[in-house]
Amino acid sequence: MIPVQKNEYYHVAFEDLTHDGAGVAKVEGFPIFVPNALPGEKGKIKITKTKKGFAFGRLIELTEESEHRTNAPCPIYKQCGGCQLQHFSYEGQLAFKRKQVKEVLSRIGKLNMDEVTVHPTLGMKDPWNYRNKAQVPVGEREGGLVAGFYQQRSHEIIDMEKCLIQQAANDEIVQAVKNICSSHGIRAYNEQKHKGWLRHIMVRYGVVSKEIMIVFVTKTNDFPHKKAIIDEIISIYPNVKSIVQNINPKRTNVIFGDETNVLWGEEYIYDYIGDIKFAISARSFYQVNPEQTKALYDKALEYAQLTGKENVIDAYCGIGTITLFLAQKAKKVYGVEIVPEAIEDAKRNALLNGIENAEFAVGEAEVVIPEWRKQGIKPDVIVVDPPRKGCDEALLETILEMKPQRVVYVSCNPATLARDLEVLERGGFKTMEVQPVDMFPHTAHVECVSQIVLKEAAGPK
Repeated sequence: MIPVQKNEYYHVAFEDLTHDGAGVAKVEGFPIFVPNALPGEKGKIKITKTKKGFAFGRLIELTEESEHRTNAPCPIYKQCGGCQLQHFSYEGQLAFKRKQVKEVLSRIGKLNMDEVTVHPTLGMKDPWNYRNKAQVPVGEREGGLVAGFYQQRSHEIIDMEKCLIQQAANDEIVQAVKNICSSHGIRAYNEQKHKGWLRHIMVRYGVVSKEIMIVFVTKTNDFPHKKAIIDEIISIYPNVKSIVQNINPKRTNVIFGDETNVLWGEEYIYDYIGDIKFAISARSFYQVNPEQTKALYDKALEYAQLTGKENVIDAYCGIGTITLFLAQKAKKVYGVEIVPEAIEDAKRNALLNGIENAEFAVGEAEVVIPEWRKQGIKPDVIVVDPPRKGCDEALLETILEMKPQRVVYVSCNPATLARDLEVLERGGFKTMEVQPVDMFPHTAHVECVSQIVLKEAAGPK
């Protein structure tokens, strides 16, 4: 019997936060998840949905507030789904993220937390305006186009003048492009009717280079008023180096289609992470917070303990971001990635930086790495930076067979990190240190860098 009923009101105490930032309360031990509530608070809630093992609620009023509660500065914070923690002090956010990492390593990874150092979360001095890429859906209201973010749990677009976690230049250009298109009578795509033309506006901004790329994601490959719109954009923004059109004719909520064409300027813009220069195309995966990316990669480099004599494998290399950082200190680095376009970008980025000790291959890491092993390549260090689903089981088996001295695991999901660390620990490795990094302030996401060593190399803790 579920002890709570939908649409009923309850007075509760909040004990914790979920991995996505909702407050956790319990009624007779039954968990209820409530957005905008913080641990240590008490309040009145209304149950909005019940499931077999948990329920969702809405915060009606607080009777006791946390010392870490703060006023969210964003005027549309409660409507927009982009941030989850603006009502939480930044100090509180960093402490929560470290606590979350420790708990999943213990609960899911079965690690002995007396033997693993989880450092305080590396945060930003100024945790605002950090995102270097804006991609916003476009819709229509009476009077013209709107561009912004989807309201929580809906596909209703909130028209947005500025986003406090975006680079200010991105906000300004999104609004300018929207207004220019609106003035030329451009119609927005309607996903229910599968009609209209302009689906998304994307802006990439080089934080160091100040170069700007604008991407129009459209339903068809025509471009009404193309010359007039482009001329207007480049006359206002001289830093725009690239204007691109991506065509997505499908009835889908995936942003990009398969066809991408440069309309004006260059195919790439350039930016730096540390001393490494990167060419960034419309479809490139490039970290959205370059300041914290450098902090993350510096820690990965530290954990790799390179002396210049090591062979290193980067098992999910993407466009070569971590690979090229490692190449600065390694004898040779081998990068593997399943996306062919990413490998082309990685090779281009190596040439761009004059890095000659990096080699790249297209394919699944669990297939390519054993082939390298047959060729006599034995890695001293393996670095993995997998997607949210974590490492492929076959890759973990490959790591266990190859027995590198060290594994550096960069993770964007503490739960799958913990699962994979348990596999590595059972297979003869030992987790030494974990460094949480706040890549996305004011959201519930946390990234980690972990140092794992062969048990015979670990010695006493």
